[in-house]
Amino acid sequence: MIYLPFIVSFVLMFMNVPVAVSLIIGSFIYFGFLTDTMGLTNVIQNLISSNMSTGLLALPFFVMIGVVMNYAGITKRLLHFCDTLVGHKTGGLAHVNVLLSTLNGGICGSGAADAAVQCKILVPEMEKRGYPKDFSAAVTAASGLIAPIIPPGNLMILYGVMASCSVSRMFVAGYVPGILMCVLEMTIVSVISHKRGYAPSREKRASIKEIFLALLQSIWAILIAVVLVIGVRFGIFTITEGAVVVILMSMFVGLFVYKELKWKDFPGMFVESFRQTSSIMMMIIGAICFGTYLSWARIPQSIAQALMSVSTNPAVFMIISMLLVLFFGMLLDGTALLMIMTPLLWPVAQMYGINVYAFGILMILNASVGSLTPPVGGLMYVCCNMTGVSIPAFVKQALPFIVGLLILLIILMLCPQIITWLPDLVYA
Repeated sequence: MIYLPFIVSFVLMFMNVPVAVSLIIGSFIYFGFLTDTMGLTNVIQNLISSNMSTGLLALPFFVMIGVVMNYAGITKRLLHFCDTLVGHKTGGLAHVNVLLSTLNGGICGSGAADAAVQCKILVPEMEKRGYPKDFSAAVTAASGLIAPIIPPGNLMILYGVMASCSVSRMFVAGYVPGILMCVLEMTIVSVISHKRGYAPSREKRASIKEIFLALLQSIWAILIAVVLVIGVRFGIFTITEGAVVVILMSMFVGLFVYKELKWKDFPGMFVESFRQTSSIMMMIIGAICFGTYLSWARIPQSIAQALMSVSTNPAVFMIISMLLVLFFGMLLDGTALLMIMTPLLWPVAQMYGINVYAFGILMILNASVGSLTPPVGGLMYVCCNMTGVSIPAFVKQALPFIVGLLILLIILMLCPQIITWLPDLVYA
């Protein structure tokens, strides 16, 4: 009977009940009818106290960073800078798409926000240059997956809070995998572009002077990312304080440097930020409630015993856990998946002695791949809705990126030192 709430929650999700509501209903069934060791009042008190965590305070601020950047005109300057670097290559705008997401992810950390902006700015331009709309949408969604991995990714903050590990160190662990994702996706773009004959966006390679001028125009965006990384690393401010600093710097740049942000834009900017934050926070409430049920029912311990009876090899556990995450990633949104599977799998991973940061990056990367796949891929729906591309056409174009990312996931799983060496070096 202890698995009944688990089953009920997933049945409700398949019936299109919101994920957060499904998780809360399943948890309340357990504490209301299947056990008398914790009353519903205590559950609600635990829920409220968990959401008062200072670690979660950083989340709404980092969501707002992406919104402010778009209003301030920072994204457009980064786009021009990326074009001077890789626009001369075959399939130039597709390369720009990937590189822009990498740089953008180093500031806002939201894949959905990054993909939404590029669907408005880059996809129409790619269509004008002869790129099929379905390919443009697929590249935009695939490049959007880099944003949650390149610090400061929102999923990193959530994982750090749920696994009780250092968010700052989690950020550092994301740099190498994020750069590898960028290189991988640009390689796939290059192969496809040469095969199909997509034209570059520039007639010739940009001169040093042009690159330098574009760098000067976008220097504020790069400076913002540098200030965040250095400030957090040397303890000048916390993650949450750093997010506030970045917001204020972005507002200053938009108002007084680029002069694209107007005072009349502030109400809309805040409303957009609040809407994005509220949906994420509802998901967190449901996930914390569900995690309390899992811990109270000792389901992770039961899973650990079952897995250890199969094998005591950590590699076998990693393979099984990543297959589970990949399977459920096709059925759940990436954020919901991370919220559900972290309290379920991380306690088991601890028993195997697996590094918390390597496991987190693998979980986030795996969950991100699910964002490109039916039936509930988050980035897939964002890009298809904004571009008018059908889901079958999108999936066909996204398939090379999905396969490439899964290969990268396997490499990182077999060699976790790729993930851990930089945080070990920085935090020696």
